[in-house]
Amino acid sequence: MDKPTKDDLSQALIDNQIDLSIVAVRDIIRGVAAAPGPDSAIGATDNWHTLIGDRVSADLANILSVELARIREINYGITETFSTSKRLTNLRQILATQKISGFVIPLADEHQGEYVPKFAQRLAWLTGFTGSAGLAIVLTDKAAIFVDGRYTLQAREQVDNNHFEINHSVDNPADAWISENLKSGNKLGFDPWLHTSDSLSKLRQACDKADAKLVALSSNPVDAVWDNQPPKPITPVEPYDIRFAGQSSAEKRAMISDILKNEGVEASILTAPDSIAWLANIRGGDVPFTPFTLAFGIMHTDGSFDVYTDPRKYSDRVLATLDDNIKVYAQADFLPALEELGSNKFKVGLDLSSAAEIILQTLKNSGATVRRLTDPCQLPKARKNEVELAGMRNAHLRDGVALTRFLAWLDENAENGKITEMSAASQLEMLRRQGDFFQGLSFPTISGSGPNGAIVHYRVTNESNRELDKNSLYLVDSGAQYLDGTTDVTRTVAIGTPNSEMIDRFTRVLKGHIALASATFPAGTSGSQLDILARAALWQAGLDYDHGTGHGVGSYLGVHEGPQRISKLPNRITLEPGMVISNEPGYYKHDEYGIRIENLIVVTKASISDQSERPQLCFETLTLAPIDLALVDVSMLTELEIKWLNTYYEKVRSALEPLMDNKLKEWLAKSTKALK
Repeated sequence: MDKPTKDDLSQALIDNQIDLSIVAVRDIIRGVAAAPGPDSAIGATDNWHTLIGDRVSADLANILSVELARIREINYGITETFSTSKRLTNLRQILATQKISGFVIPLADEHQGEYVPKFAQRLAWLTGFTGSAGLAIVLTDKAAIFVDGRYTLQAREQVDNNHFEINHSVDNPADAWISENLKSGNKLGFDPWLHTSDSLSKLRQACDKADAKLVALSSNPVDAVWDNQPPKPITPVEPYDIRFAGQSSAEKRAMISDILKNEGVEASILTAPDSIAWLANIRGGDVPFTPFTLAFGIMHTDGSFDVYTDPRKYSDRVLATLDDNIKVYAQADFLPALEELGSNKFKVGLDLSSAAEIILQTLKNSGATVRRLTDPCQLPKARKNEVELAGMRNAHLRDGVALTRFLAWLDENAENGKITEMSAASQLEMLRRQGDFFQGLSFPTISGSGPNGAIVHYRVTNESNRELDKNSLYLVDSGAQYLDGTTDVTRTVAIGTPNSEMIDRFTRVLKGHIALASATFPAGTSGSQLDILARAALWQAGLDYDHGTGHGVGSYLGVHEGPQRISKLPNRITLEPGMVISNEPGYYKHDEYGIRIENLIVVTKASISDQSERPQLCFETLTLAPIDLALVDVSMLTELEIKWLNTYYEKVRSALEPLMDNKLKEWLAKSTKALK
């Protein structure tokens, strides 16, 4: 179909009895185009049509889709070739008019989320750097970008070092650079929507050291020079059925109200979209891979909940599903609502580790008493109820079938030399898409062959794509979003014949995985206290890995969820029944291969003996998929470790075989044979 004309769209709107103007419809389409693309979107491809009307004819749907495809061709200047000098010059001119000596550009949006929407990709637009973590500082006469060890090579390739110094964020952090390069009397500007109060403390100290000032700006100067900056994303909000949620929003709000009363506050400000999605039993698709809508919330102790977002995301049908104590307002009303809390002298809970600085200052300046309070939804959300746990188990059943089908396909075809990292990832996604309740991937698949597998957060590109080489290791870390659960699993597979070192390292990683999976521990134990179990076998050989051992996982929400974790870093959050967490020790040999074995596990009550003085907890493994026996040196395993692996394989077979054809059953039986 050719580009639809104004008359085509106008007539289609009339025929569908839709009252929106053409301007309003095209504004919505631009918002949809600024949301995640089809490769990372959550939910049905055309569910956004409900933003136009609950009943859209086939003709109107076609016109809308053509319009969307046309607008999605706009690059927004984020990844296109551009003049760094020109963009820096324009930015510095804006700063000069405001008498500001420099500006801080973080990779962040107003919610400090893991995935940053297109409109907030200011760092990429200004510098060309497209990694998932970084920060830039632009001064009058110089500029610098700061990235961690994962991205130093990428930054050198993407960023013009004639205009930006490229710094390691640990070896030469931003605060040290500021104190060395700012001059006395300088003013360093920042956007108070993009920094938390906690994150600003080091920047303030650095400015003080240089006898300079850190200044909050009323508008972001990058936005002023970004001519075709995308709008904020607009995707439809959908109610999350209680058959998956397990609790009504009213029940959850009653629980949070009790928490707030016990903390002595009259309201709590929610800035994390996943908390709002969980509390209101809603889902959305504003960011890649995670099914929530961008919003702020105010939770009151009387059980009422005010949501501040773009009301266009809520159709009349969805609004009708919300109970009377949930109200939806425009985001422009959010700061005035905070000011009203202040004028009423409310005591307000605020998570200073995640809330934007402007929220804190607005509350303080209007007269509110602000009390530091960890997001009250995070811990209850982490404790999955029985319905959520049943959904997670069912999601892992379907996911296990898809992954097993993939591993069998890999076993049959990998040695012909025609499978690449990209084609393998596509095959796995295709198999997952065939499962019930599939909504999308839960994160970009890490598909790494040989040396690429040694890059912990590797993401294959056209330039880096490798064939799965014979006699190498292939690491695939992947997951999916299903309506009833979220999955995350890593398997390392031998392509051809692995060498003795690979087998030794893999077996040590497996021993650590088993040690954690089979642990029994007293209630009150934190993940950091268990981390050593996963590393001990590696430590015995002078080896280790630099990432955490486990992260929390949501229930059809974020694949990375707090507050629980398993890592070397201190963590006072104790593990409690219902918490889902990953078990993913690894080993990485630079430029040669990577190994990781990851299952999701859930904390559960353990059977205790009469001698137990305290309640005991243990883990149930949720993930169901073979672990490559070709990489296991049985002689390195203890009897208990062999028993655990055999028991796990019995569970995998009994759970998955009823869902498989005979050919796949035979492959699974061969791949999970009992060790002796």
